[in-house]
Amino acid sequence: MSVASSQFDAKSFVDSLPARPGVYRMLDAENEILYVGKARNLKSRVGSYFQAGNVHPKVQALVAKTVRMEVTITNSDTEALLLEFNLIKKHRPRFNVVLRDDKSFPFVHLETQHEFPRLAFYRGSRKEPGRFFGPYPSAGAVRETLQQLQKLFRLRNCEDTYFANRSRPCLQYQIQRCMAPCVGLISKESYARDAGAAIKVLEGRDDEVQQELGRRMEAANPAVYTSLAAAYRRLGERKKSQECLATLAALLRERNSASRTIPP
Repeated sequence: MSVASSQFDAKSFVDSLPARPGVYRMLDAENEILYVGKARNLKSRVGSYFQAGNVHPKVQALVAKTVRMEVTITNSDTEALLLEFNLIKKHRPRFNVVLRDDKSFPFVHLETQHEFPRLAFYRGSRKEPGRFFGPYPSAGAVRETLQQLQKLFRLRNCEDTYFANRSRPCLQYQIQRCMAPCVGLISKESYARDAGAAIKVLEGRDDEVQQELGRRMEAANPAVYTSLAAAYRRLGERKKSQECLATLAALLRERNSASRTIPP
């Protein structure tokens, strides 16, 4: 939706907007995007720019230069947030300051330079070595993703200095969130296999990983499952892995939900 005229009719434009989430763009006479913003309620947010009581100098300067506006209606606040981020990154509007770079959104970072790669929360410039997965719509979504990945694959999350100075397993090992590679309780090959599976999940290949986890359980030593109680434990492990993967899949769908709305 867009409106353009020699004299921008803000009232008519605002009246035409729905009370739904979305992203709005304010453009000047040269068709340059001046500002990109998001809104939970487009009618209310866009209307606030044109109220007589809004005397903020930046807003007044922006409104004075605006001759046209465009909006994209989204299905959720999350879609609006990510679409806003990508449009600002693409167009670099001069009135946008807060989201001028990639530092506003969090990522999952895999530090691949270490022989036992670390999965961690990351916010900042993506010039560091390793692989980045995201952006995620919130810090909470990243932390939930990392928690589920640790339940499944038990990859380390400690700093390299902490890792290098361990002489015995830490609490993360005791609560089954790490395999204690710091003290040699898992081989490099097995750790690399688990890290590879975690990458597949972050790439959205969770069906492939679920099949792989099932094969691992079936290939385990049959002697371990000779009793009925042990058989139930195996079923419990499989159910737990399926629940973790389902949660991760939902988080990834949320992460990727706005990508389909981003213009090419």
